[in-house]
Amino acid sequence: MDEWPALPYEDWRLTRDTLHMYTQIVGKLRLALSPFEPEWANVPLYVTARGLTTSPVPVGLRTFDAEFDFADHQLVLRASDGGIERVTLRQPAVADFYAAVMDALRRLDFEVTISPGPSEVPDPIPFADDRTHHTYEPAQVNGFFHVLSAVDVVLKQYRSHFRGKTSPAQFFWGSFDHVVTRFSGRPVEPPADADRITRYGGDAEQICGGFWPGHPQFPSPAFFAYGYPKPEGIDQASIRPAGAAWNADLGEFIFPYDAMRTAPDPSRALLDFLQSSYDASADALGWDPELTRINAPS
Repeated sequence: MDEWPALPYEDWRLTRDTLHMYTQIVGKLRLALSPFEPEWANVPLYVTARGLTTSPVPVGLRTFDAEFDFADHQLVLRASDGGIERVTLRQPAVADFYAAVMDALRRLDFEVTISPGPSEVPDPIPFADDRTHHTYEPAQVNGFFHVLSAVDVVLKQYRSHFRGKTSPAQFFWGSFDHVVTRFSGRPVEPPADADRITRYGGDAEQICGGFWPGHPQFPSPAFFAYGYPKPEGIDQASIRPAGAAWNADLGEFIFPYDAMRTAPDPSRALLDFLQSSYDASADALGWDPELTRINAPS
């Protein structure tokens, strides 16, 4: 299989949108039950060898985890006392998946209440009522996961080149993207009119790099990077490799996935994008150069 296969947004958009809602339901389990951590570090999902997982979620002194298994196309719910439930991902609609997940949790003796609808999407539909999103094509999900798994490998390599505080490679189900965020350690006062997500996620200086498989505002898979707060003059910075540039509409550096996958060495091209965009933002924000000087064992 091609290491970096094509992932045309329009070809799998309907499946993507349904999967987005599935991940929101499962992600909100973690949001509802896990202690809050700065920058919303208690909410993402993590890439596994078969899909995406919540990691252990506490309910009292018991825990459960929920893993999307994109090989067998099921959600696997595992309790710390040995219970296990499986929910097929090939549901007639999001409403049916939501009901099946909640029923499975009850059979495991977990009573969980989550917010009733998705976050960070236009025109949200309550999960229990959502029969608009009902497309799940396993081959399309396999293609997406193949790309996501490869991206995770490169992001973890990029993450390792930083001495300061950094997030793990993590999948945010609200924005449906996979990111690594580096922090300077300096606090930031969010704007007075900031929404709840920004108020608690934008209170620290940070530089983020990641991947999204396309969305309505940018209907194409791409890598992105930005510094926050936006550094003065960053839109004039020169970054690498060819094809990467500042996108004024999004307010971020963008490197199209297709430009990366057709490069002579795609993984190296992606690392070059992540590092050069970091360097541009870090220089503009006045970050200590020592943060990226790593002495690795020989």
